[in-house]
Amino acid sequence: MADSRTIKVEALARVEGEGSLTVKVRDGKVKELHFGIFEPPRFFEAFLRGRDYTEVPDITARICGICPVAYLLGASQAMEDALGITVSKPIRDLRRLLYCGEWIESHALHVYMLHAPDFLGLADALELAKVDRTLVEKALRLKKIGNEILEVIGGRSIHPINLRVGGFYKTPPKAKIKALRDELKWAIDTSLATVKLVGGFSFPDIEQDYAFMALRREDEYAIHEGRLVTSRGLDMPVANFLDHIDEEHVEWSNALHGFAKDGSPHHVGPLARYSLNYDKLSDLAQGAAREAGLGRVERNPFKSIVVRAVELVQVCQDALALIEGYEEPDQPYVKAEVRAGIGHGCTEAPRGICYHRYRINDDGSVAEARIIPPTAQNQKVIELDLHKVVEANLDQSDETMKWRCEQAIRNYDPCISCATHFLKLTVDRG
Repeated sequence: MADSRTIKVEALARVEGEGSLTVKVRDGKVKELHFGIFEPPRFFEAFLRGRDYTEVPDITARICGICPVAYLLGASQAMEDALGITVSKPIRDLRRLLYCGEWIESHALHVYMLHAPDFLGLADALELAKVDRTLVEKALRLKKIGNEILEVIGGRSIHPINLRVGGFYKTPPKAKIKALRDELKWAIDTSLATVKLVGGFSFPDIEQDYAFMALRREDEYAIHEGRLVTSRGLDMPVANFLDHIDEEHVEWSNALHGFAKDGSPHHVGPLARYSLNYDKLSDLAQGAAREAGLGRVERNPFKSIVVRAVELVQVCQDALALIEGYEEPDQPYVKAEVRAGIGHGCTEAPRGICYHRYRINDDGSVAEARIIPPTAQNQKVIELDLHKVVEANLDQSDETMKWRCEQAIRNYDPCISCATHFLKLTVDRG
């Protein structure tokens, strides 16, 4: 192989937006590597200004069609924080059940349709269906179970319409919730089989000394609320997020890059959640993780697919337990007097923590909005991973390097687009 070459990815598909990758290798060393997002800015934070606080959850949900509940709940929590609203336990439990549904459908889609083909040497899920039709049918059934939870509680599976600040417009009757039980029992067994399947994949021997950040609670595996903790010892309320994390603009990307103010490689997502909350996993999920070869802390980004499968076991169990204990709330939502204030909210989207901060005026209109999604926070660590992947594969063909880069980016599930080709790769050899 040549010691000098330039790799340009002109269009990076199957990412959350439009992206590119540029790598310059000189004398056998990576001299420059940029993972760029060139999709035009969407200006959500700007056009939220002046809108009524009640509109914010539904507007922000349009940021993502796969994890709208992450935005619905994060924005709702921020408004409730600003207005002094505390929701009842039945409403909180129903929110968590709804979020379990989103996690099930998102994780199932990513594990089977987007990521597993990489490890199986297949181009995409269509090829996987030709090789193992039954496996893909199980994956689609698993995803459908998540969608059904969203429909029953949220009104529809894409951009649910039943959530509001303070709770729900209406709550589902017990019979509709209980009807989900049998499918979730099947989902738990299927999730365990998923862990076994992906745990048998071969993984590149790459680890990073990440500074993990995730939500944490003492009573459950945190997905929709909690305190922020890090692997460097921080333990803080969500309101302190911006004291430690910020964003900056880089010339090769329209998306802001999140960074930790202490200079560490800030990492959010499955590896962070798992490593910081392993003790909150159920016995069943912990056992599945051990059998799949995971430790209590996992730093190999390629093993994120195994962690997602373990999380599938957890949220399927959680969903079933919430269904078994469901009692319809006396009131579907909590009312509050409108007042000026600042509120913070944070949820664990399937891809990592999604932070919201809003300042509202005394008439309930939005004065300022700040949203920091997980993909923005992970861009720097994606570049760090790519740097190691490229250097480890410099003796490989351009096609092999392309495939490894695709796989490394997909570790973070930064997209749900269904483009046929992930990377268009050209190599200019020096």
